[in-house]
Amino acid sequence: CLTNNAAERALRGFALGRKAWLFAGSDRGADRAAFMATLITTAKLNDIDPQAWLADVLSRIADTPQNRLSELLPWNWRPTRALMASTA
Repeated sequence: CLTNNAAERALRGFALGRKAWLFAGSDRGADRAAFMATLITTAKLNDIDPQAWLADVLSRIADTPQNRLSELLPWNWRPTRALMASTA
C-alpha cells in the first residue's frame, strides 16, 4: 500500500506556519523562504543536522571546484565529511 504520510509530515510545519506567518514580504522573499525550506527538509530527510550542514556548506562552497559541488549535497555530505576526517 503506497502512502504519502512522509510527505504530509514534512509539510506539517509549513501548514501550521501559514496561520502564524502573515507574509513573506515580497514574491522574492517567498521564493527564498521556499528555497531554504527545501534545503532544510532535504537535509532532515537524509538524517543530517540542517544547521551543521548549511554552516559547513556555506563555509566551503566558494573554494569547491564546480566538478566537486555534488559532494556538498546532503546525501553525499556525511560520507564526504567522514572521508575528510579519515584522511586528516
